[in-house]
Amino acid sequence: MSTHAAAGWRPSATLPRKPASFAGVARAEMLERARSLVPVLAERAAECEALRRLPDATEADLHRTGLFRIVQPARVGGAELDVGVFVDVCAEIARVCPSTAWNLGNLASHHWMLAYYPPAAQDELWDVSPDVLIATSLVFPAGRGRKVDGGYQVSGRWPLSSGVDNCDWNMLAFMVRERDDGPPVDQRVARVHRSQYEIIDTWQAVGLSGTGSNDVAIKDLFVPDYRTITAWALNGKPHPGSATNPGPLFRLPLLALGPYVLSGVMLGCARGAYEMTVGAARKRNATTTGLPVSGSQTIQIKVAEAGARIDAAALIMRQACDHAMAVAQAGAEAAHADKLRYRRDAFFSVRLCLEAVDILMGIAGSGGLYLGNAMQRLFRDAHAANAHIMFSPDVQGTLFGQHELGMAGPPPLL
Repeated sequence: MSTHAAAGWRPSATLPRKPASFAGVARAEMLERARSLVPVLAERAAECEALRRLPDATEADLHRTGLFRIVQPARVGGAELDVGVFVDVCAEIARVCPSTAWNLGNLASHHWMLAYYPPAAQDELWDVSPDVLIATSLVFPAGRGRKVDGGYQVSGRWPLSSGVDNCDWNMLAFMVRERDDGPPVDQRVARVHRSQYEIIDTWQAVGLSGTGSNDVAIKDLFVPDYRTITAWALNGKPHPGSATNPGPLFRLPLLALGPYVLSGVMLGCARGAYEMTVGAARKRNATTTGLPVSGSQTIQIKVAEAGARIDAAALIMRQACDHAMAVAQAGAEAAHADKLRYRRDAFFSVRLCLEAVDILMGIAGSGGLYLGNAMQRLFRDAHAANAHIMFSPDVQGTLFGQHELGMAGPPPLL
């Protein structure tokens, strides 16, 4: 039993009594709603870190504004916006609290993912409440399962289940094997209720401290077929939820575009660091010389370099999302080369953001080290976010490079 469950803490307690409909709410309006939360989220950023999860008041705000439901199907009251909304909304909030933005991107994206499941699996949750929150851990090797009559027998311990303390359900990835020592025959994701898994309090981290990215574990749990989905259904081809959710958003290659659910967090870190550091440099004198920092040519060049990286990263992220949406809106399937390019562009744009934050930390100087200065949080959180495997040039760059060079790569799960 998790610590929170033992204490009687109920994540559903913060859900609205009568869920609202956000169908038809425009992207610009959702962005404005995110922007309106920035002042209060800035005030709660330290609390979020101390709690190591989303504060209840923040969860309630994200429900009230509909931000958790930006990509939920309109048929159940979601906004069903384009995938690029993740970049803009998360970037806005990450300027002041990257942990909140990370959890928003993650938990909102799981409504998108649920729409790919069989209709019975969707109805089981959204008929009860379209505001339901779902965590994930998509670390396939962490779980193991075997096919049994009517479903799968699943065991495992999964790391990095962000936002798990705020959720009533989880989607846990596992490898299917016909025998324990045999090769995988499928990769699937099982949807599991909170009462069926243990939350293990492991998230003591130097960055993104407020994301509550704890471990979860289950042992020999039977999961019925309709609560599972093969990872191959998330690659942009027709899937079990296609007939129920026919819009372009649900024809996208979800796994290939997964990085853009969170890349906006890095963009927001960089923008927040830029606003804070450059704003302070306009008024600050150097400690050693007493001269205005703004008069230093070195500082001026660094500001230009950081700003250019941030602007370039934003353009790259938006271009990838816009391209994917255009392909889906045309009724086509994304080519494998495009899917690899989406992943390449995600890691490269995120690296630009990290470089900008590092440049700006140098401008901030010793003042940026103080815990009372939000710059240190943006610096720590940027480095933590960059550690995600979706942003790894060693992994994503290799996949793209192998394809471009005509080398055989792994099976095209993307």
